[in-house]
Amino acid sequence: MKNKRLYIIDDDKLSVKLMSMLIQKNQFCDEIHSFFNAQSALEELEKNSGDNDKMPDGILLDLNMPVMDGWQFLDEFILLPIKKEISIFIVTSSIDPVDIEMAKKHHFLKDYIMKPITAEKLRAMSEII
Repeated sequence: MKNKRLYIIDDDKLSVKLMSMLIQKNQFCDEIHSFFNAQSALEELEKNSGDNDKMPDGILLDLNMPVMDGWQFLDEFILLPIKKEISIFIVTSSIDPVDIEMAKKHHFLKDYIMKPITAEKLRAMSEII
């Protein structure tokens, strides 16, 4: 399934660049919007929350970021008045069991994916979205 719009929320510019290239190569979506901090992404989601056409189909979310980490983003995200179902994937280098267990408590998360993203992981994500 090809998605229209995808948000990548990650403070690591190299990771974002590599993910974007792989996503484009595999025609995973039409548009990629990158945010280097979660607060900016949250503000964009809030601004467009009333217009499903402007909302992403999926979000790739890093956990460890300055300003607002991935967990704080999720806590704020669930408070937004968004009507569209958005598939959120944790994409992280964290192998901390605490993070993995915490992800399981967020029932709306689609998956916990270890970096780096690969073509196989993208195919698996496209089956979930």
